[in-house]
Amino acid sequence: MGIRSDLDANFDFEIVDEFLDHYSMMIDSMEVMVIDLGKENMYKRSISELFRVFHNIKSASSYLKIEPMSKLAAFVESELEELREKEPPINEETINWLLEVSDMFAAWQDDLKLDNELSKIKFSLLKIPDTDK
Repeated sequence: MGIRSDLDANFDFEIVDEFLDHYSMMIDSMEVMVIDLGKENMYKRSISELFRVFHNIKSASSYLKIEPMSKLAAFVESELEELREKEPPINEETINWLLEVSDMFAAWQDDLKLDNELSKIKFSLLKIPDTDK
């Protein structure tokens, strides 16, 4: 039994379906927002949107008891909170880290669609990049 079957067995279909729809939209826009962090004129908007995306994923996945997703989203959200205070643009190391994070959430999207077990979090994602320029 995969993650989707688990969710369907434990939660109302409409809640799961709504989560999957919103999650898909957030994943589809995540990479563009990360890339836009490197553009000074897009930084504030993108960092705020990314923070909102990770906050929403954290809340929804916590409610649905998808623990790895909830924990990684909370971890990234706290890093984004710090980045909100930095002057744009951010360094390449941080952008690459956020792109890897985006890839992890996209892999989980595939796991959800295919009703697989959730892929394991890559250890490299748990190392916060040096955010200084």
